[in-house]
Amino acid sequence: EMRECGLFINGEWRASSSKDTFETANPATGEVLAKCAAGNEADVAKAVDAAAASFADWKRFPAPKRGEILLKAAAVLRHRKKSLGEMVTREMGKVIAEGEGDVQEAIDFLEYIAGEGRRMLGETTTSELPGKRCMTVRQPAGIVGCITPWNFPFAVPSWKLGAALIAGNTVIFKPSSLTPLCAAALVEIFQEAGIPPGVLNMVTGAAQTVGKAIVEEERIRVLSFTGGVAAGRDVYSRAAKKLKRVALELGSKNPLIVMDDAD
Repeated sequence: EMRECGLFINGEWRASSSKDTFETANPATGEVLAKCAAGNEADVAKAVDAAAASFADWKRFPAPKRGEILLKAAAVLRHRKKSLGEMVTREMGKVIAEGEGDVQEAIDFLEYIAGEGRRMLGETTTSELPGKRCMTVRQPAGIVGCITPWNFPFAVPSWKLGAALIAGNTVIFKPSSLTPLCAAALVEIFQEAGIPPGVLNMVTGAAQTVGKAIVEEERIRVLSFTGGVAAGRDVYSRAAKKLKRVALELGSKNPLIVMDDAD
């Protein structure tokens, strides 16, 4: 039977507002693995509404308690590591040892970042004014847009989501359209771990519609993007016009020289 994966908005799985879908397939065999919801600008707006509505409560949720949710997600990932590693191989195409390694990276990072919930440290310093104390307090930025690639479908989203969530931000997550099943499995695990409705939202779909809407949406204040240089340049320049904070991890950093005697 054909699997279906929807958008995850405000704690619920749902079809896209257009009812459009796309397929995800096994790159080795061409076998269709699932039919996934193809979101659009209206779906991104709904996801942002949910993230905005849940932000005040999540910001007040004690950071160590946020860490407990991430630790629970890591425990579920550890328990399902073998089957999730096989899912990576089926959908993304890397060998099973690498697929399981991808899941292990997600486990390692979530266990690490959960502890940051107990280290939200500021500092105090003396003032030039008598009887005054200067103090820094860490505050979440607001809504974070996380756009991830196909090559590490558990690790890269976990890095972005874990860091954004522990700090008290709410999230709009757009995974690669080549690996939506892995992304949906990760979101289900966060849901199982007790993430409150609206704190983590996932909108699958095309970069030209969903990705662009996430970059342009005024209420998303921080963007974390991993992908190609051309796309990253586009994300950066669009976001800069709206004075957003942008973190890019781009390709083309590892040149390779193939010598004449290579096979």
